[in-house]
Amino acid sequence: MTGTLVVVGHGMAGHRLVERVRAQDPGRRWRIVILAEEPRPAYDRTALSSWLPRGDEKNIRLPGPEVLDDPAVELRLATAVTAVDRAARTVTTADGATTGYDALVLATGSRPFVPPVPGRDLPGCFVYRTVADVQAIRSAAVAGRPGVVIGGGLLGLEAADALRLLGMRPHVLETAPHLLPAQIDGGAGQVLARLVGERGVQVRCGVVTRSLLPGPDGRIRAVALEDGTRLDAELLVFAAGIRPRDDLARAAGLEPGPRGGFLADAYCRTADERIWAVGECAAVEGRCYGLAAPGYRMAELVAAQLTGRTTGPFGTADTSARLKLLGVDVAGFGDSHARTPGAMEYVRTDHGAGTYAKLVLAEDGRTLLGGVLAGDAHAYPTLRSLVGRKLPSAPDRLLRPPVRR
Repeated sequence: MTGTLVVVGHGMAGHRLVERVRAQDPGRRWRIVILAEEPRPAYDRTALSSWLPRGDEKNIRLPGPEVLDDPAVELRLATAVTAVDRAARTVTTADGATTGYDALVLATGSRPFVPPVPGRDLPGCFVYRTVADVQAIRSAAVAGRPGVVIGGGLLGLEAADALRLLGMRPHVLETAPHLLPAQIDGGAGQVLARLVGERGVQVRCGVVTRSLLPGPDGRIRAVALEDGTRLDAELLVFAAGIRPRDDLARAAGLEPGPRGGFLADAYCRTADERIWAVGECAAVEGRCYGLAAPGYRMAELVAAQLTGRTTGPFGTADTSARLKLLGVDVAGFGDSHARTPGAMEYVRTDHGAGTYAKLVLAEDGRTLLGGVLAGDAHAYPTLRSLVGRKLPSAPDRLLRPPVRR
């Protein structure tokens, strides 16, 4: 018997789900209908800034012929879903069409958060989320002119790198005391700010934007800060975080999570046994995740259930990450902020080499709980594998740079 699986959204998590169902369903039990709001198939959002100079979407596109040419998969682009009728088991799209489902997976992703700053709607202000956003930024960029990014997290630094690659002079504004506040600590943030500054990105942390100011042509021309500072801006990019896209939840009678998203259990299933949620829109046991790896884990877990495979619960997501931002290695893993009671910190900073390392140890002084690396993350794979275990040698030895031959 063949059933219809409807996937709402074709981002990275939604695409991973479709790939896994296809691979694990050789008998074609499921006919898959993908309803994608964007006018293009899934692509790697984490590669937007590296794709920017070349502008060839094929470099970041995710689906291959095995999905796009599969007769059991129907991909409908530029098709936004406006309603879910749980009783009739149908979804309605913006064009008025309805599609029935036997199983429904919500993979609607998230939307950029734009803070309520006066002037946020001025021409020349952008968000940094989609290919269309990046194309608009590219068209508006003027080489040699200043550009401002509001937000010093992962997305903000990616956006700043995009402006740098376009020849602009980027300036990053972050309200927290340091860059990447969710991933690293203040020491690593200071090293990162210095290193990206050497690469042409100016950083101001601990600042609040008061308003955005227009020029004579009505476009943005400056950013006014609460401390009275005024920064010139040919364009501005909001990269101040994301919010889960859960618009369909309330009308469909699906409970949202405490901070938004579709509330789901440990198996990514909502209160409706035929509806799952994966990716940034899913509040798994009340928590949303804004990283690709947890979204992939959710997709694989749901695909296993849909294809009759035994699977365990989602559990605790691994939010460890090793990143290369503007050419600077950064990594955070485990309890990187030393929030475990009794935790101890071992810190090593080399100002000359531009490196910072912190290991968080349990109160026994030997069990590794987590850590942060900036400027040199060569030890990340080893240290990440040791989280929860006693260190095999002294912290200094584990952090020692590799011998170059």
